[in-house]
Amino acid sequence: MTNQRDIALAIIFTVLTCGIYGIYWFIVLTNDVGDLSGDSSFTGGKHFLLTLVTCGIWSFIWAYQIGQKLTEVQRRRGALVSDNSVLYVILTIFGLSIVTYALVQSDVNKLV
Repeated sequence: MTNQRDIALAIIFTVLTCGIYGIYWFIVLTNDVGDLSGDSSFTGGKHFLLTLVTCGIWSFIWAYQIGQKLTEVQRRRGALVSDNSVLYVILTIFGLSIVTYALVQSDVNKLV
């Protein structure tokens, strides 16, 4: 079940918990996009584990893939399509993953 989340609160919780909430947010956000796209193999647990095993390298692939999944969902629903895949990768490269999470959450909130 996909829920809307308050982006400001998610950022505040991530900062207050020294990133622990950010891990939870990453996992549920990925699950939400997997649910919206109908791709049951696109799961937060898998992507989090792959990010850990690859020492963060997988996060760049995740950023691109999540952008592609959101674009696919937007197209199917006839919504305004914004392919932010490259933007998500660039933000992640510069260590701004939390901004990527916020932008993805904004897109998810529009689709829910």
